[in-house]
Amino acid sequence: MPEPLTLVLATHNPHKVDEMRALLGDLPVRLVGLGAYPDAPEPEETGVTFEENARIKAESAARVTGAWAVADDSGIAIDALGGRPGVYSARWAGPGSGAPEWIAKTLTELSGVPAAQRTARYICVLALAAPGGEIIATGEGTFEGSIADAPRGSGGFGYDPIFLVTGDPEGRTAAELSPQEKHARSHRGNAVRALLPALRERLGAGL
Repeated sequence: MPEPLTLVLATHNPHKVDEMRALLGDLPVRLVGLGAYPDAPEPEETGVTFEENARIKAESAARVTGAWAVADDSGIAIDALGGRPGVYSARWAGPGSGAPEWIAKTLTELSGVPAAQRTARYICVLALAAPGGEIIATGEGTFEGSIADAPRGSGGFGYDPIFLVTGDPEGRTAAELSPQEKHARSHRGNAVRALLPALRERLGAGL
C-alpha cells in the first residue's frame, strides 16, 4: 500500500495540528506540523488581514520543506473593541503571552460592557501552497459568539473559555463543547470545509 502524501501544517502549535488532523481525518494524507522540521523558521507575520498572514506562512512552509503546505491564520474579533485583537490575537497581551494573559486582558478591556454589546467572532483563513510556494487556494470560516464575564470549561484552547457560542441551547462556551461539537461549528472547521474541494481536486491529481 503506498505511503500517504505528506501535508505540512505551518504551525508549531500542537493543538492546531491535533484539531486539523481530526478535521482532515478522511483524507489520504499524513499531516505533520513544523515541529517535524526543526530548522523551519517562523516567518514574520506582516499581513494586516488573516488571509495575508495565512499566505505568508503557507508559502514559507512549502518552500522550506519542499512539501505541500497548509497554513492557518486565525483569531478573535470583538465588536465592542473595534474588531480587536484580530490578527494580533496571539500577541494580544504582549510578546510571550499566552491564553491566561489574553483572557485577562480581554475581560479587563470589556469591564462594564453589557452582555448585548459583547458580540464577537472567531475568524480563520487557510491557505494551500504547492511545494514551490505558489498559493493554490484559500478557505475562510467564522464562528459567531460573545464574550462571557468569566472563563468556563476546560476544553479547547486560546479564548475558548470566554467565548459563548451563539445559538447554543445550554449557553456554553467553546471550552465546554465536546471536540466533535466544536469541529462541527468552529471557524477552523468551516474554513477546512471551504478548502476541501481544492484539496480533494489536488489529491485526485496526486497533489
